[in-house]
Amino acid sequence: MNFLRNKWVQLSAVTIYLSVVGINALRLKYAVRDPDLFWHLKVGDWIVEHSALPHTGILSRTAANLPWVAYSWGYELLLSWSYSIGGLVGVGIFGVMLTVLVAFFLYWMLYRLSGRVWFSVVLAAVACSAFLFNGMPRPMFISEILYAVTLALIIEAQRSARIQTLYWLPLVFCLWANLHIQFVYGLFVVGLFVGINLVQKLLATVKFHPGAVLPPVLPLKLLLAILALCFAATLVGPNLYKPYLVILSYSKAKFTYSVISELQPLSFLGFSHFAELFLGAAGFYAIGWHKKLDLFKLALLTFATVMAFRTMRDAWFLCFSAAACIADYSEQTPAREPAAKMWRDLAVVAAAVLVVLLISAPATHFEMRTIDRSISADYPVNAVNFLRRNPVPGPLYNNLTWGGFLMWYLPELPVAIDGRNDLYGDALDKLFYESESGFPSYTTDPYLDESGIVILDSKLPLAKLLTIDSRFNLIYHDDIATVFARRPTRLLHGTNQP
Repeated sequence: MNFLRNKWVQLSAVTIYLSVVGINALRLKYAVRDPDLFWHLKVGDWIVEHSALPHTGILSRTAANLPWVAYSWGYELLLSWSYSIGGLVGVGIFGVMLTVLVAFFLYWMLYRLSGRVWFSVVLAAVACSAFLFNGMPRPMFISEILYAVTLALIIEAQRSARIQTLYWLPLVFCLWANLHIQFVYGLFVVGLFVGINLVQKLLATVKFHPGAVLPPVLPLKLLLAILALCFAATLVGPNLYKPYLVILSYSKAKFTYSVISELQPLSFLGFSHFAELFLGAAGFYAIGWHKKLDLFKLALLTFATVMAFRTMRDAWFLCFSAAACIADYSEQTPAREPAAKMWRDLAVVAAAVLVVLLISAPATHFEMRTIDRSISADYPVNAVNFLRRNPVPGPLYNNLTWGGFLMWYLPELPVAIDGRNDLYGDALDKLFYESESGFPSYTTDPYLDESGIVILDSKLPLAKLLTIDSRFNLIYHDDIATVFARRPTRLLHGTNQP
């Protein structure tokens, strides 16, 4: 047992945990395979080039004049800078770093709440298995990091009765609102905490003090002021109030939730869903284990469970919330190490993880040639290269999942649609989805009918239907992509002619 308490052994455990996460991220190469990556990158390039934020659907031909809010502009700038420094390898490194940072801040939150290294490492590893590699590095990863900070500060303030701990929150939300729209999750949690304190204070004025419930310990006026400041902080930035309009539009969306897999309810077809269920159940058990019921934790975990079971993409929200409730099993604040010692230990762990990942990168084939090969296996690289050698006039028609890639790799032709669901809305998304799925309505799709060139995933029904469509000629085909040109365009000949 003394061996396990040795500081260097504990730091080694943290290093191994983060290194395993990083090596898996290198191996999977999710950071450069995400279809949304490319439109985020292209938007970041546009912001750098114009020194301004876009307010309409840039780089799209079907939604060019529609209003659009680049609510992840801070992330997109970071992505653009990563590409300018290291190309696709730089983008990949940025994504791997984000993945490791999510794992680290999950551990950091659990350690701050529990004060136990081994407990925090094991619990963080279980939580990561439930959500981390079910998605690809996106701005959502930044939301996960900042949510960990927000939740840790709230629980610490409640446990220590120190309102000063929450003074950091407005700064967190000022940063968060300019990086990802899911800052609203954090704002909701702060509002939930303040709201429960408000209700308990109001009940106290009528002498209602349930003994089985944890009483409020923080001054209500300051809590209300902090909530107001957090809301005001989300308005600090070039987008001002506009992200809230995007949130409103998302709340009305229906079609995208019915067809996009990550927006579907839990299916329990894989281990991660059962790990998520286990974490949620353990979180509720941990809440009930205390002598007094914490209404905030109970309400938070209930809401997080509903959200995560309704939408697979929100698994992280339940995992972070449940893990925090489990870690906060003690009613006493854990002893804190001196700040200087803590930063020194973090520096040691960061350096060790960096060395491990640098050594592991060649073994995982994280290099330009392999990244190019990985992208070529998922996207129409060869088809676009063929079009560069044999130009065909637009406008362009493409399937939904390739819009972001074509926006980046074929910038001279504005895309018909891409992954910005908030820009296109349910009506356009449904139209393109039904057309590429081979619904009879494809014959009257106005965007397809006016297209000069069509690039489709070869597996899509529409790619097969257009081979017998009198409006188009087949000019390129491989296992990844099929390309059509509008008649009477002369059929192009070349080595790739099917």
